Amino acid sequence: MLKRTIAPILVLMLFAALRTANAGVALLLEEPFGTFGHMNPTGHAAVYLSRVCAASPIRLRACRSGEAGVVISRYHHIDGYDWIAIPLIPYLYAVDRLGEVPQYATAETVAALRDSYRRNHLLEIAPDGPDGSLPGGEWTQLIGSAYDRTIYSFEMETTAEQDARLMKKLNSHKNKSHFNLFFHNCADFSRTIVNSYYPHAIHRSFFADLSLTTPKQDAESLVGYSARKSDLLFSSFVIAQVPGTLPRSKPIRGVVESFLKSKKYALPVALLHPFVIGGLEVAYWTTSHCDPHRHFTSNLERESQPAAIVTDLETIHGTDSVLADSGGGQ
Repeated sequence: MLKRTIAPILVLMLFAALRTANAGVALLLEEPFGTFGHMNPTGHAAVYLSRVCAASPIRLRACRSGEAGVVISRYHHIDGYDWIAIPLIPYLYAVDRLGEVPQYATAETVAALRDSYRRNHLLEIAPDGPDGSLPGGEWTQLIGSAYDRTIYSFEMETTAEQDARLMKKLNSHKNKSHFNLFFHNCADFSRTIVNSYYPHAIHRSFFADLSLTTPKQDAESLVGYSARKSDLLFSSFVIAQVPGTLPRSKPIRGVVESFLKSKKYALPVALLHPFVIGGLEVAYWTTSHCDPHRHFTSNLERESQPAAIVTDLETIHGTDSVLADSGGGQ
């Protein structure tokens, strides 16, 4: 079996195959990047729905023939909304068609693609500035995610009835932001969505994340859940960060892991409160060694991340991967 990252032209083919064979819900685990990613290396979580599409960025509908589905997630400070829905290809590459994805991305190219897509599709939530200029804010997180980071996808099958219930729930409830980094973040939203399909599939971890919800814990929970459900169709693959001049994204970490591996935080606390650091290390490593599912996430930090994560999913959990070879991955 080929274990490589996926080139842009293969992404839609793969998602389309999944949609045709077994429509599903996928957790997207996205690596951290930039200054905020350095300070908070927990990354981002979003949910892909293969049979659900966007009537608008704030309203869902059933997909029509040939449509590739939608990515939804919770964001901070985007026109006061709690969640935003973006079609799959624009979410990854900030274009309408895969033929428009650049082979090599520069900061200027990505900025131009995002602004063009915004002007054509997102003026409702990201209008021009007073003088017609490019607006500030966090709307850039909505489109072109694969330019900024590597993305890991974990998908499970769904039914049309489950999708219809989710659409009805999200469309009928008030879409008003109550984002909170600790208790109502993107991973909390993704956990709620996935658990609406598969109750208790994703749960928090006290030892790894101090009972906060993180993207890494979401993914680890889902892999463990799939291992316990032998009749569940589960697939995984990696979408490579587009080659270019933008900085490469970083490994994903949990809360305690981030603290223990960050010298700027751990060393001062170790000097003042050595028992605190010792307690955290014992709790973290004990949980890691006792939980075989944690082995898969430990390999996210290896240099060969895409191959490592898929190999571990197969060998540890007996999971079949659907991963295409691009020859141009990270």
